[in-house]
Amino acid sequence: MQNRLSLYMFSSILLLMLLAAVSLYMGVYVFEKYSFAELIKGVIANDNTISDSDRFVIMGLRLPRISMAILIGSGLAVSGTCLQGMFKNPLATPDLIGITSGASLFAALAIVLGSAIKPYIPEVLHFSLLSIMAFLGALLTMMLVYRISTTNGKTNVIIMLLSGVAITALGFSITGFLIYISKEEQLRDLTFWNLGSLAAATWTKNAILAVIITISYIFLINKGKALNAMMLGERDAQHLGIPVERIKKQIVLFTALMVGTSVAFAGTISFVGLIVPYILRLIFKSNYHIILPLSAILGSVLLLAADTISRTIAAPAEVPIGILTAFMGAPIFIAILIRNRKSM
Repeated sequence: MQNRLSLYMFSSILLLMLLAAVSLYMGVYVFEKYSFAELIKGVIANDNTISDSDRFVIMGLRLPRISMAILIGSGLAVSGTCLQGMFKNPLATPDLIGITSGASLFAALAIVLGSAIKPYIPEVLHFSLLSIMAFLGALLTMMLVYRISTTNGKTNVIIMLLSGVAITALGFSITGFLIYISKEEQLRDLTFWNLGSLAAATWTKNAILAVIITISYIFLINKGKALNAMMLGERDAQHLGIPVERIKKQIVLFTALMVGTSVAFAGTISFVGLIVPYILRLIFKSNYHIILPLSAILGSVLLLAADTISRTIAAPAEVPIGILTAFMGAPIFIAILIRNRKSM
């Protein structure tokens, strides 16, 4: 089993590296004078073998964007996989149960009302206000959905989905009101967050994302066997020595942290946490020991591919990445509903 997992991980990482290389070379700006190998060599050597404009496009635009796609795609896919294991249902993803909507709503509040909020919080938090608000929105929504849909340790999937629908509708209405009262600059920011984009990627944001995702993975990425046991039922998992309540609290906290930070930096990107686990489950059934680590890589592959398409399919314009992921995810959502309609 471990050898198979290592082989799958190696193949997935190889695919991700190949896609990253292709993505680096694609876009409106074309490197006509240099081959891919010459570009990479020039960047590493930091000499005059490539022009300043080429170096800026690579180091200032494309590499930060590729890195953000890898980080956010990985975080969203792992979040969706962990939630599906915890709720024991393939429809439990951050966007379908309202977590993404809650994070987006609080981010919108920070954008429009930030100037009114900042005098009441410490100055050291002003720069991170958007990220903190998005995390709080994701965490509060996660806790609310869990409390509403879970009774005596059992989750009612219909109540869970309806809770997500209600929270999404409430978030949409409040965000609509914020759009109505916002100024022109705030309106542009709100539009960016609602549609989702990686265009604002920077190395600073990527560093923050990398730290948060690394810390989250320390607690979550090795929970595959525990999630397999929880699929049998929480009581049976406890008899097997699995600390169920502690694992559930960790999943709630770190899922909210990853989703909130992703929304703060890239806006609303839906269905990544649905598509990746669904594809892996078709291949590996419900073996989270394999699905969970693989989702960390294939989530990056999916979002990087979607971002590469978004900035090349209508060049020189850019299609918001949230539109592409929703376009890919909606048919899969329908397929899951059809396959599970009897059990639901």
